[in-house]
Amino acid sequence: MVELVAFSDYEQTRADFRLEIPEFYNFGFDVIEKRAVEADKTAFIYVARDGETIENHSFADLNAAANRFANVLLGLGAAAGDFAFVMIPRLPAWYQVMIGCIKTGVVAMPGTNLLQPKDIEYRINKSQAKLAIVTADATDKIESIRANCPSLEHLIVIGGEGDGWTGYESACAAASDDLSRDDVARTRADDTMLVYFTSGTTAFPKMVPRDHGYALAHAITGRYWMDLREDDVHWTLSDTGWAKAAWGMLFPPWLMGSTLVLYDGDLRFDADMHLRLVERLGVTTFCAPPTVYRVFAQTDLASYDLSSIRHSISAGEPLNPEVMRVWKSVTGTDVYDGYGQTETINIVANMPGLEVRPGSMGRPVPGIDVDVIDDQGNAVPDGEVGHIGVRLTEPHPPGLFTGYYEDDAANAASFHDGWYFSGDTATRDEDGYIWFVGRSDDIISSAGYRISPFEVESALQEHPAVAESAVVAKPDELRGSIVKAFVIPAPGHDPSPALEKDIQDFVKNLTAPYKYPREIEFREALPKTVSGKIRRVELRAEADSEG
Repeated sequence: MVELVAFSDYEQTRADFRLEIPEFYNFGFDVIEKRAVEADKTAFIYVARDGETIENHSFADLNAAANRFANVLLGLGAAAGDFAFVMIPRLPAWYQVMIGCIKTGVVAMPGTNLLQPKDIEYRINKSQAKLAIVTADATDKIESIRANCPSLEHLIVIGGEGDGWTGYESACAAASDDLSRDDVARTRADDTMLVYFTSGTTAFPKMVPRDHGYALAHAITGRYWMDLREDDVHWTLSDTGWAKAAWGMLFPPWLMGSTLVLYDGDLRFDADMHLRLVERLGVTTFCAPPTVYRVFAQTDLASYDLSSIRHSISAGEPLNPEVMRVWKSVTGTDVYDGYGQTETINIVANMPGLEVRPGSMGRPVPGIDVDVIDDQGNAVPDGEVGHIGVRLTEPHPPGLFTGYYEDDAANAASFHDGWYFSGDTATRDEDGYIWFVGRSDDIISSAGYRISPFEVESALQEHPAVAESAVVAKPDELRGSIVKAFVIPAPGHDPSPALEKDIQDFVKNLTAPYKYPREIEFREALPKTVSGKIRRVELRAEADSEG
């Protein structure tokens, strides 16, 4: 059982904290296989789309399945360091593929299932990926860009077959479920384990390499923010393509020995189904984006038995105190907010044993020095807005990435003056609690998604009726924010509701549909600086006043 951190012991806990990252580490062998052999239990509960088909998968089951896939990879000639584009929804195969890749040292690059061919082509070519591993409903996307991706050598399909494709099920059925550490390259803790793509406002998505030590560093996330225990049934609501899945659906829960819930839910959120599954599965720890808690607050929660929940968490944006009150009135639990990025583990959190201050992200977790700093890395006074920074220490802060892949400019902007600059801003109060203010790079947070204005603007620009555009966040009661686009129509195109819908549909089909502008305002001109740069700060102020 994990001992809670008492408020009076917070500073001492931070002072005493140590996390040793060994020279060699592999989550597949050191956690999954070790648990399969020494302390087998249910690793995850799979719930099919219908909400009725339920399967229990033990660590031994998972380990054997991952070994079979690892042997498939080895049979194809895949080697440690090869990149693999992975796009699999919430199916058992996602776990088997991810652990199989980790064991072999193949670098998985998970992507959300909403990605369109244009997004996939960029990711494959940026990384020079040799493998693509997708479900049958996504093979058309790969085929449409295959000729543009010369690095691709192997295509693996789950739930199907096809010319030039390796069928996942048949290949795994023919493979051995035995895999020794001697059969694969030994992975160092600082070797790249997986890659996520994160959005920016002035460039296309950046590659964020995460090494094998990152998995072990998530012990901090699991212990101090998620408060996980061996007997917990944990459920994080996330798409498998987001780094949040690494946080809540992979590393921390299994480091702590918890059982996970994997629900293949429809894209259209079904509050009733989720609440009934909490009751049916006996979920004890629950993590959802603020949007979901807001939906729950509008639901008759009294008709569900949520008494199994002992700890609730959320991240992405501050939760409304009234929503937190409603949730606590039914479950008896506060919602513990936390903060981190694709580039980090959880680094700031409201932690059990500490006072929860609604609206605050909490305090820095043990093992990591986080502060609110100015442009030169100096701590700003309490109450003043500054950058959220992580102090660079020796050894390197646990779970903090060491730099974007082949992007010197981004790395120079993020690592300087002895700090990692997160790109987010916040204030600090007199007790050390950190309060999120905004994203320095204009990233839009909508219903748990992080959306780059630059990507949306790039998609808009390909529409023949768009001469120029600017994208900002507009406050929204349910989603937190929505994407709003200011568009100057091209000559010969007049503003109209029909044109607005046509542009929206165009963006949905060109890039991941969650990025499309839910509101378009046509303009004759956009506010600009003397040098010609669009003044998004002015447009954001307009959108804020409308929200």
